[in-house]
Amino acid sequence: MENLIKKLEEQVIFLQHEVSQLSDEIYSQQKEIAIHKKEINKLISKMESLINNSNSFKPEEDPLPPHY
Repeated sequence: MENLIKKLEEQVIFLQHEVSQLSDEIYSQQKEIAIHKKEINKLISKMESLINNSNSFKPEEDPLPPHY
């Protein structure tokens, strides 16, 4: 019985350590995702600004290349 309790305690300690590592990894990934979202929003703003400020950037008005 004592042996079984020790094994269970060891497993609990191991699992607690694993959960802690996973939690740290998730936190790190959430920070990265937040950074990427900000970068994407900046790029979207830049693209919208370019499209709105440039009359020449209208893909629908561009002529087809000669091979078409």
